[in-house]
Amino acid sequence: MEFVEYPDRDMMFLDLADRLASELAEALHAERTATFAVPGGTTPGPVFDALSGLHIEWDRVVVLPTDERWVPEDSPRSNARLIRQRLLVGKAAAARFVPLYLSAERPEDRLADLAEAVSAVLPLSVLLLGMGEDGHTASLFPRAEGLAEALDDDAPPVAAIRAPGAPEPRVTLTGPVLRGAVRTHVLITGARKREVLFEAVERDDPLAMPIATVLDEATVHWAA
Repeated sequence: MEFVEYPDRDMMFLDLADRLASELAEALHAERTATFAVPGGTTPGPVFDALSGLHIEWDRVVVLPTDERWVPEDSPRSNARLIRQRLLVGKAAAARFVPLYLSAERPEDRLADLAEAVSAVLPLSVLLLGMGEDGHTASLFPRAEGLAEALDDDAPPVAAIRAPGAPEPRVTLTGPVLRGAVRTHVLITGARKREVLFEAVERDDPLAMPIATVLDEATVHWAA
């Protein structure tokens, strides 16, 4: 793991956007397309704002969420909605989006369709993740129903997850997909998340702190 500490959040957001753009450009030099997986939540919003205005051949980039709540895209809880509002605008509007939600009552009803769509754009060229204060990443939550299966080396590309206390099921990219990314970045802020990160490094137990599944090859970006 590489740990990068920044003097303030604004500098971190701008520097990370530049680095992600550079890595996407490098991937496009080597391949016809590049696949960029990104989280939801509010933390990456400023990174998306900066990145969407940078000069990349966005029409050759495929963007997909790292995870999604099983809600329609017009829901305020939808990660796809945030990604479309903050990243897939400006120059980045030319990118192709692969959703992790399809209309159905349960995610299990559409997992085969989602897995087919995700498999077609693997491996991930660039992966950006967040982390919660419980050590979860994407929708890989400690003690969640289906976690062990989602982390298994033989897991399919997507899995349905039901986290304790969550109001709806989720779909997440699985351990093999996340670990198979060519470049991995984790974005965190605040003293508590820094403590959690280093606890995850020390424990090295993805079932207890799922972020540990990607840390060996990750660059972690942190600012207070």
